[in-house]
Amino acid sequence: MKTCFFADLYMEAKKYFQQHLLNWHITKNSRQLPWKGERNVYYIWLSEIILQQTRAEQGLKYYERFVKKYPTIQKLANAPLEEVYKLWEGLGYYNRCRNLHATAQKIAFELKGNFPDSYEAILELKGVGPYTAAAISSFGFGLPYAVVDGNVFRVLSRFFGIDQPIDSTSGKKTFQQLAQDCLLQKESAAYNQAIMDFGATVCKPDLPECGTCVMNKKCTAFLAGTVADFPVKEKKIKQRNRWFLFYILEMQGKFAVQKRTGKDVWANLYEFPNSELATEKEWKHAAEQYTASWLNERGIDQKHKILSVTKPVKQQLSHQTIYANAVLIQLRKCKVKKKNDWEWKTKQELQHFPFSKILNDFLKAKVLELFG
Repeated sequence: MKTCFFADLYMEAKKYFQQHLLNWHITKNSRQLPWKGERNVYYIWLSEIILQQTRAEQGLKYYERFVKKYPTIQKLANAPLEEVYKLWEGLGYYNRCRNLHATAQKIAFELKGNFPDSYEAILELKGVGPYTAAAISSFGFGLPYAVVDGNVFRVLSRFFGIDQPIDSTSGKKTFQQLAQDCLLQKESAAYNQAIMDFGATVCKPDLPECGTCVMNKKCTAFLAGTVADFPVKEKKIKQRNRWFLFYILEMQGKFAVQKRTGKDVWANLYEFPNSELATEKEWKHAAEQYTASWLNERGIDQKHKILSVTKPVKQQLSHQTIYANAVLIQLRKCKVKKKNDWEWKTKQELQHFPFSKILNDFLKAKVLELFG
């Protein structure tokens, strides 16, 4: 009897949630984004890849750039990877860009331009996880798959009062099942768009609009005064601090650059030669203490001139904080050891290479300013 009682309460709450969410979407949702209502699966996939780990407001300009430059998946597939990286520049999480290009080539060349039309096949694409596969399936093909992103976790945990950690295996499974159960299967695209927009504009992480929320009469967290406690997480991201000194070497109108390899931060982007320091104390004195010895180790003539040193900058990434500055050095001659994989490029050529945000800022502030 008790089980049936709670089952009835859940069914009542679920029905209330579905009806009020969809009604809000139809009558009050004014959030405008260019990919909303899009039927072109290429554009849907493109927007979803861009929006991974990225706020919609930030991803908007990148989406518009890609659609303009690569209006079809064939054009994206045929583009050189470095060109695609340059267009992605500043958006971060560059493995998304590499996967985007690889998947475009797979669809264009192996699948003859036909985008997979089942959830299982979409999930097999490089760079596509369960959320992205559900979004493409729902928005592109009207298939009944519920999306579960940060907005969905937040809305469902607050409304239903679920205190399972969203970053635990059991918690993820619970929320995926709940999201699928709440999905209006015949209106999956509208429902998925509604719950994401609701989380982004009403049930926000900070300062949620609970007082005017259309669902506050049944929201468990609001009625209990515990909105700020949801969603629950069991793990805290461990932050790592890193300190870099970049050497912007200029010789006869050209600058030394190298491609960053490996699986570290900024992989496959270009950079200026650099040193990573072990501590903040070392980094703060690196420009004045290490430059001469660094040049000497690389067989560079000591007849050089330090033109400028940048102010320190900071970039916050998901798992690490980058601190960096750069020293601009003018060389008279340079006999570089073979172990340095440097290319010498003009300032005009540098503007076509993909750099990290920090290095782009240094490039604009020093190279283009002093040699512009």
